[in-house]
Amino acid sequence: MQSLPCILTIAGSDSSGGAGVQADLKTIAMLGAYGASVITALTAQNTVGVDAIHAPPAKFVARQLQSVVSDLKISAAKTGMLYSAPIIKAVAIFLRKKSYPLVVDPVCVAHGGARLLEEDAVSAMVEQVFPHADLLTPNLPEAELFSGLRIASTKDVARAAAGLLDLGPKAVLIKGGHMESVMATDWFVSRGGKPIPFIQPRVRTGNVHGTGCALSAAIATGLGQGLELTAAIRRAQGYLNSALRTGFRIGKGGGPPNHLAPLHKELARSRILDDLDAAGRRLCAVAGLGRLIPEVRMNLALALPQAEGIDDVAAFSGRITCTRKGLVIVAGRPEFGASSHMAKVVLAARRVCPEVSCAANVRYDDRTLAGLDRLGLERAWFDRAEEPGRIKDLEGGTLEWGTYEALRRHPRAEAVKAVCDPGEKGKEPMIRLLARDTQELVDLVARLSAVLEGRGE
Repeated sequence: MQSLPCILTIAGSDSSGGAGVQADLKTIAMLGAYGASVITALTAQNTVGVDAIHAPPAKFVARQLQSVVSDLKISAAKTGMLYSAPIIKAVAIFLRKKSYPLVVDPVCVAHGGARLLEEDAVSAMVEQVFPHADLLTPNLPEAELFSGLRIASTKDVARAAAGLLDLGPKAVLIKGGHMESVMATDWFVSRGGKPIPFIQPRVRTGNVHGTGCALSAAIATGLGQGLELTAAIRRAQGYLNSALRTGFRIGKGGGPPNHLAPLHKELARSRILDDLDAAGRRLCAVAGLGRLIPEVRMNLALALPQAEGIDDVAAFSGRITCTRKGLVIVAGRPEFGASSHMAKVVLAARRVCPEVSCAANVRYDDRTLAGLDRLGLERAWFDRAEEPGRIKDLEGGTLEWGTYEALRRHPRAEAVKAVCDPGEKGKEPMIRLLARDTQELVDLVARLSAVLEGRGE
């Protein structure tokens, strides 16, 4: 096997496993690199707070570093909790000789409020570590501490970043997690450049312990793998956002993000394909299904729990069709990315109703609409005449726009089971059924088919 890039983390240990070296090593491994570590401090902590800190002698920290760099080829490194001035001075000796990119996360205070950097270490950090940083990643309070400025606006970000760059780093990423806003914005500034916003959807969660550690480790990993700096930042942001969305509590306090999110997502792929395959077989057994299959044929789409794009939504590669004698045929097999149109329906629906995971398209006509009424199913509508012109030219753009708008405007979006599209010239009208899982969707189709055949409610 080809060797992996080696990413070095120089940071403190978190006995609860959510931050520090433990978080760094999980992140590095998840993103496909090999992690090495130098421990600068031991903490006795859990999800509630930090109970005690024990720092090894600075000489021992230096000994760790010497052992690692004398043997391993380091592709990139990051620093986290450096704790004291003597430890910072010991680490700085090695940083002066480095030939690899360095990300500096200037950790000062734990999420629970405990100080992780001694008072006399602040100036040592600025003088001896900042000048060697290819990227400095302070959060808002840290940026204010080191710049001496209060940050309350975009102009303040620019001023603070300029002040931080004057301290020596080649670039700064001021993290905006502490700002109150709908989106989470990190501001990237390089020497001679203007602030560039890096925007991600804000995740409302209490599981944020160690987010700065994970982000800086992810950026360092990207740099060690050869990514350009802004590309490394964007990938790291995506990784952290996914980890936050799947975070979970591990104790009495706030937990960490789920560092294993990419692994869990990949493990779910085979389960989703099996689930969709079984749903296709159950669907074929629905009496009278042929009556519901539209001219463009039918498809059933199922999304991964943390689906982010078309390739995270599976459907049947050949769709579901019907012979003239009413024989239903599932063509092809379940594949991710097999139907961009149905994937966009599911993804758009999830933006309003996150519990939706699957969808199927059925014939639109008066009988089917009447069947929905008899079943008492909530409907939402969209009119293609209202569609913005710029969207019409995008493949599948109408379905994404229409599904989202229909649900967004509906007063009880979470109750909607059918999004109705009357179509337009050259576009077949369609009803798209939505459900939490394949069992609910197949049952919905079966009930609708039974009503149309006079057998149901």
